[in-house]
Amino acid sequence: MAKDTIFFTGHAKLPSAITAYKIYEVIAISAEVNPDTGEIVHLDCTLATGLARRFVSELAIGYKLGDDIDELVERLEARYYGSARKALIAAFKSINEKYLEWKVSQQQGLPASSAVPKHI
Repeated sequence: MAKDTIFFTGHAKLPSAITAYKIYEVIAISAEVNPDTGEIVHLDCTLATGLARRFVSELAIGYKLGDDIDELVERLEARYYGSARKALIAAFKSINEKYLEWKVSQQQGLPASSAVPKHI
């Protein structure tokens, strides 16, 4: 599906007491997104275990960035009780912000590079 999708990443600092921090220090979420709908079609993250990565991916796939991000955050808060929860939420919010900036740039006919936030 990569031909018709766009790719966003989000990062956030992990709590220092968890395994993933020992490996990465930050959580990174990579999302492949349908540009027309904002729907997350594929997702990966840098949690330490395959089970955790799969669980987060399955929670996120199918959700639409933009209007639906609050629902995704609520679902994470209700179902994910790992120590990285706050970092995951921050990283998802970062992805959502980038998607919204990209969407505005597309509506204004700006080049795709103008949608990348300057702080990255």
